[in-house]
Amino acid sequence: MFGDFYFDCCVSRHLVIDFVLLSLSSLYYQDIIVNVALIWTDPYIIPFTFLSVRMIPTEDASARKREIEDKLKQEQETLSFIRESLEKSDQLTNGMVSILSSFESRLMQLENSIIPVHKQTENLQRLQENVDKTLSCLDHVISYYHVAKDTDKIIREGPAGRLNEYLVCIAKIQKAVEYFQDNNPDSPELNTVKARFEKGKELLEAEFRSLLTRYSKPVPPILILDAIGGDEDIEVQEDVTLEHLPEAVLQDIICISLWLVEYGRNQDFMNVYFQVRSSQLDRSIKGLKEHFRKNSATTAIHSPAVQAKRKETPTKKAPKRPGFDHDLRGVKHLSDDKHAAVAGKDDVLDVEIDSYIHCISAFVKLAQSEYVLLTEIIPEHHQKKTFDSLIQEALDNLMLEGDNIVSAARRAIMRHDYSAVLTIFPILRHLKQTKPDFDTTLQGTAASTKNKLPALITSMETIGAKALEEFADSIKNDPDKEYNMPKDGTVHELTSNAILFLQQLLDFQETAGAMLASQVLGDTYNIPLDPRESSSSASSYSSEFSRKLLSTYIYKVLGNLQLNLSNKAKVYEDPALRAVFLHNNYNYILKSLEKSELIQLVAVTHKRVESSYRELIEQEIQNYQRSWCKVTEHLTERNLPALMPGTKLKDKERQIIKDKFKGFNDGLEELCKIQKVWAVPDKEQRDAIRHAQKRVVSDAYKAFLQRCANISFTKNPEKYHRYTPEQVGDMIDKLFDTSA
Repeated sequence: MFGDFYFDCCVSRHLVIDFVLLSLSSLYYQDIIVNVALIWTDPYIIPFTFLSVRMIPTEDASARKREIEDKLKQEQETLSFIRESLEKSDQLTNGMVSILSSFESRLMQLENSIIPVHKQTENLQRLQENVDKTLSCLDHVISYYHVAKDTDKIIREGPAGRLNEYLVCIAKIQKAVEYFQDNNPDSPELNTVKARFEKGKELLEAEFRSLLTRYSKPVPPILILDAIGGDEDIEVQEDVTLEHLPEAVLQDIICISLWLVEYGRNQDFMNVYFQVRSSQLDRSIKGLKEHFRKNSATTAIHSPAVQAKRKETPTKKAPKRPGFDHDLRGVKHLSDDKHAAVAGKDDVLDVEIDSYIHCISAFVKLAQSEYVLLTEIIPEHHQKKTFDSLIQEALDNLMLEGDNIVSAARRAIMRHDYSAVLTIFPILRHLKQTKPDFDTTLQGTAASTKNKLPALITSMETIGAKALEEFADSIKNDPDKEYNMPKDGTVHELTSNAILFLQQLLDFQETAGAMLASQVLGDTYNIPLDPRESSSSASSYSSEFSRKLLSTYIYKVLGNLQLNLSNKAKVYEDPALRAVFLHNNYNYILKSLEKSELIQLVAVTHKRVESSYRELIEQEIQNYQRSWCKVTEHLTERNLPALMPGTKLKDKERQIIKDKFKGFNDGLEELCKIQKVWAVPDKEQRDAIRHAQKRVVSDAYKAFLQRCANISFTKNPEKYHRYTPEQVGDMIDKLFDTSA
C-alpha cells in the first residue's frame, strides 16, 4: 500500500530549510531515513540531499500538510511581530539616547553658568562670617573691660544666699584675668580684675568658715549613746546616723571646697576645716562626759526611741568593793560613816569609769563619722593628714585622761589602796575590745597617732600587773597583828577584803591574766610554758595559759593570806579563841570560793584546794574542842575512889568528889561566859560545833552523875550538883551568841 520513492533535487537554501522544518515538525511520518551527502560546491547552492522516505496515505498527508502550513504561518506571524517589536525598541532606544545627550549638553551649560555664581556667593558668606566673628570677638574682649564693673555689686555683697550666682561672677573675673595676662599684661585692667578675684576668693573662704562654724554643733549625748549602743538592756540596736551638717549647707560647703581646691590654690580652708570640726568633736565627747556626771546611775540616759526597746530585766547589781558589808554575819565592818563615805566615793568612781569607757567608744564612732564627712569636702590626697589633725585634740584629751587614771592607780598602789586599782580593769578590757575598730579608724594616720592607744594599754597592763603583785605581797606582809584584831574571833577585815578583791577579778579574768602574762610571770609561778605560748608579747599568750597564770596567782594570794592569818592568830593568848579565829577565816574563805567561780579557777592548777581548806577547818575545830578538856577532865574516873552504893566514904574521898563537881561547875561557867561572846558567823558551822561539844560534855556529865548516884559525899548536894545534863546542854547551845 505504501511505496518508496526517491527524488533528487537541487534547490535553494530557503526551500531546503522549509522542507527540513516541515519534516521535523511532523509527528506522523514513520521510518524516515535521511541520507545527506554534503558536497559544498557553491555557497548559494544547497548540497545534494538524498531522502528516503516511507510515505503515509495521501489523505492524511494533505491534512497534515495543511496543519503544518497553518502552524508555520502562525510562527511566521509571531516572527514578524518580534521583528517589528525589535524595530520599535531600536527606535525608542535611539530616541532616549538623543534626549539624554540633549540633557547632558544643557546640564553642562547650566553648570558652567552656576559655578561662578556659587563661588561668589560662598565668598560673600565667608566675608559675612568673618565680620560676625570679628564683632563677637570685639564684644567678648570689650566684656572683659566691663567685668569689674558688672560683678562689683555681687562680689561686694558676698556669696551668702546665692552661691551659684557668686561662683558664676568669680568665673567671669577669672577669665578676664587670664585674658589680660595673655594679651595685655601691662594694662591697668589686669590689676583691677586681679584685685577683684582675690577679694572674691577671700569672701568664699570667709563663707566656708562661716557656714562650717555656724552649722557645726556638738553631737547630743543622747544621740551618741544611741549610736554606740551604750545600754546592755537594749534588745535591738538600730544604726543611728550622725548628721553633722544640714544637707543644703553641706552641698554649699562641698561646692566652695571644690572651687578653692581648683582655683584658690591654697590649703587655708583645710586648716579652717580641721580646726572647726576638731573643736566640735572634742566638745561632743566632753558633753557626753558631762552628761554622765549630771545623771545618776539610775537615771535613764537614752533617747525615748531606744527606751521603748529596753527589755524588762532586773537591774544588774554593781560589784561589791572591798570594805563593804558581807552576807556572813560577824565580818568586821567599817563604821557607818566611813562606809557611807566609801560607798559614795565608789559611786562617783563608777560613773567616771563608765563615762570614760563610753567616751572611748564615742570617739571611735564620732571619728568614723567625721572621716565620712571629711571625704566629701577635703581632696583625697589631703584627707589622711587633715583627719589626723582633726582628731588630735579629742584623742590627746582621752589619752591624757587615761594617763591620769594610770597615775591615780599608781598613787593608790603607793597608799596600798589596791581596790582603787581595780578601776583600770574594766577600762583596759574595753580598750582592748575597742582596739580593732580604733586601728581601722586611724588607718593612714601618723604612727605617733596610731601608737597612742597601744601605749596606754601597755601602761595600764604594767600598772595592773604591779598592783596584783604588790597586793599579793601586802597580804603576806600585813603588819597589823596587835591592832584591829577582832576580839570575838570573827573573820578578819583582811580576809574579807582579799576575797572581795579576788572575786572582782572574776569579771576580768582575761584582762587580769593578760596583765600577768605581759610581765612574763610564768617563771615566778613555775608554770610550764607551751612552745606556742613562749612569746614576749602578751597578746601571743593563749587564753589557757593566762588562765593558769591567774589560777596560780589566786592560789598564791590564798597561801599568803593563810600564812598571815596564822601569824595574826598568835596574838590571841587563848588557844581556843585562836582556833575559832582561824576556823572562821578558813570557813569564810572556803564558802566564798564555793559561792563564786574562784574554786573552779584555782582548781585549774591546784586540784585539792577545797579538801585542803576542809582539813584546816576540821583541824581548828579539834583545836577548839581541846579547850573543853579542862572541863571534862573533872568528869573522868582519874583519882575517883571506888563508889559502891551504901559504902561509907572517907573524908579524902568525899573531898575528891566535891572537887570534881566544883571544877566542872566552875569550868563550865567560865567557858560559857567567855565563849558566849565569841563569834562563829556561819550558822551551819556554829550549830555543828555546839552539837558536837554538847554531845561530848553532856554524855560525860551524865556518866559522872550516874557514878555518883546514891553516894553520900555531902550534906548539901545541891551545892555541888548545880546543873542537870539538860541545863548543861542549854548552856552550850548559848555559845557564840551575845544575845542569849
